[in-house]
Amino acid sequence: MAWLPERGIRGPERPTLRDIEPLNRIFAEAFTDRYRRDGLVGVRVPHLNPLVWRYAIEDAGAGAMLWRDGDGRPAAFNMVHHSGTEGWMGPLAVRPDRQNEGLGKTIVRAGLDWLRSHGARTIGLETMPRTVDNIGFYSRLDLVPRHLTVTLTRDVPRRPVAMGELLSGSGADILRVLAECRELTKRLVPGVDFTRELQLTGDLQIGDTTLVRKDGRLIGFALWHSAPLAEGRPRDEVRVLKLVAENLDAFASVIHGVQAATLGEGLRRVSVRCQTSFADAYGHLVAEGFRVHWTDLRMTLAGYGELVPEAGVVWSNWEI
Repeated sequence: MAWLPERGIRGPERPTLRDIEPLNRIFAEAFTDRYRRDGLVGVRVPHLNPLVWRYAIEDAGAGAMLWRDGDGRPAAFNMVHHSGTEGWMGPLAVRPDRQNEGLGKTIVRAGLDWLRSHGARTIGLETMPRTVDNIGFYSRLDLVPRHLTVTLTRDVPRRPVAMGELLSGSGADILRVLAECRELTKRLVPGVDFTRELQLTGDLQIGDTTLVRKDGRLIGFALWHSAPLAEGRPRDEVRVLKLVAENLDAFASVIHGVQAATLGEGLRRVSVRCQTSFADAYGHLVAEGFRVHWTDLRMTLAGYGELVPEAGVVWSNWEI
């Protein structure tokens, strides 16, 4: 039981699918309020797709944390994820009427403690770079500003193109293919493992994984979602959450494969979240016609920074 502020807050407990609606309300209200305080008065953050919430809760597993007020209503949450030794937090929020009570520190500290106790060697989160209050708040909890994560998008030209290999088409070989993905990732960044995310995406049918081979050997893959991010919205893009490639040529092939999969899904826009520590990959995307859409600031706990491979690309989206 973590230290708790006054006024009857209890937790953390593990949320269930029944908590999705109140979690959605806190998420939308807290982030809308955050934008308002940043001067973006007209921005209204929509509720997330319940399937996206289910992915967040199930991906976090025992790291999904919920705090309730004295009336039993959800007051704050922190979805704490770990992919092997890589750990990160998000989304996380405090109900606007329960802010400025110390609850924000409680939920972040609980997430940090949970990740340390589960052997994470990288611990971090992402926040908006314009939000100086957030940066200062996280800095006081020993999180250090690092590089940007830049969201880039592109409208894929309509032209005949082969769909390529997908994890969903592996059939009886799926465990072997998952092992290939795991080994490729660990070869580039030892300890990191995206297997759970790959499996959960397929189980929920919210996306797929594009696989790229050379002479039969796996050289890259990208996990992507095509389910709409916002509740009640139609599908409009493919969003890449994880990408692994053994070199820049393999990276270019993976990006090409994702664009082919986007057309195969009947969609036109593809969105990738590029960590700017991979400058060559970023430059490739800009040269290919991708345009900057959004930026997030990556922050990591002091002493728990990211491991950047000597060769190749390993992108891990720290947002859902």
